Amino acid sequence: MKYTVAAAAVLALVSHSTTAFVAPSASPSSTARHAATLENVAEDAVKELKDLKRKQLKQALLGRLGGSSPSTENNNNFAFDPVLADPLTKDPLSISLKGPILGGSTARSGISLSLSSSADSDRIFEGRTNTYINLLEPVSTASEAEDEADKTSVSTSPILSSLLTFIPPPLRSIIANSNDDVEYVPMRDLFTSPSVSFAYERGWRQGFAAAGFPGADEEFDLATEYFAPVIENKRDSVVVDMSCATGLFTRRFTKSNEYSRVIACDYSDSMLTEARRRIRADPEIASSSTKLDLVRCDVAKIPMKTDSIDAFHAGAAMHCWPEIEKSLEEIHRVLVPGGRYFATTFLGNYFSGVAGAEKVSNGGADLEQSMQAFQYFPSVEHLRDLLVDAGFDNEKVNVEVVGGGCVIMR
Repeated sequence: MKYTVAAAAVLALVSHSTTAFVAPSASPSSTARHAATLENVAEDAVKELKDLKRKQLKQALLGRLGGSSPSTENNNNFAFDPVLADPLTKDPLSISLKGPILGGSTARSGISLSLSSSADSDRIFEGRTNTYINLLEPVSTASEAEDEADKTSVSTSPILSSLLTFIPPPLRSIIANSNDDVEYVPMRDLFTSPSVSFAYERGWRQGFAAAGFPGADEEFDLATEYFAPVIENKRDSVVVDMSCATGLFTRRFTKSNEYSRVIACDYSDSMLTEARRRIRADPEIASSSTKLDLVRCDVAKIPMKTDSIDAFHAGAAMHCWPEIEKSLEEIHRVLVPGGRYFATTFLGNYFSGVAGAEKVSNGGADLEQSMQAFQYFPSVEHLRDLLVDAGFDNEKVNVEVVGGGCVIMR
């Protein structure tokens, strides 16, 4: 504000009295030259003030994005994120801003981001502040794209993904994978469909109550109560909402103002797009002091540093993770010592009809796990073993069944 006032004062001074700085005996041509000089000075002053304001805005944005002071060494404008990391190497990521910073509100227009691995400058990721950060895979160069196999993933084809949504689960993988040029992983790719993203909070998620799931508000309260001891009196607490879908719990974590930072993650572009739309529409989030990031990633390759997360939430998600063992190991890795994991999922008996139909469609043989519609967890003991094998303390793991098919894990 002070820069705008200063610039306006300079312009007003020039426009109202350019001759005030000229001696009474000066000639008209001399007066014109002086006036032109003053106008140039004023223009330069305004430009410098605008540049300074843009620079300060850029530094502030980098500090906000990275959570740490931006580096000014060699005039580099970047910040290292204290949590996010290369999903493959787990090396820190430096964040830099792409394109011009135009001032004003950036909440809706967004800013392009570039995130580089500190160990390999060729591994570059991208994102926007008004959509999400894509840490699923680094940006491919033209030559790399040509070298890659010409195979279409259902997750990158919204039309194919939407069509498969209307096909019964036992037939989806058979139809999709009948073509060698199409890759389909049912657990992963079902939720990449825009039609599922649209329906998720319009009846889909509410339907989980039939299996015994608590409502969103009750589940949020249970998670908040469980996380409270690990974030109490902690200045910079971070909670992850993995497989966040449309942000049903993300929004609640953010509006609670209990956490310094909320990182909402999902594999699906369409889910993150819907989550961002709902976040924008919620006025309480705009006034929240909590930093909120949306990240596209694979739960089996979590793009976060080791020992960096205080609380980790996964609501109705584990049955949709193709690499369940690796995913749980990754969650254990990113949690700080004493950090807590809260999750809900379906017990396998709830999907008995789907599993049976898959077996029939496969000639009476069980489908390989990657081709199943979901993970079919057979028992509480099986889930407990998965958590313990991933590194969680057996004495502290609590797994309980609620209703006919909902499992709550703490």
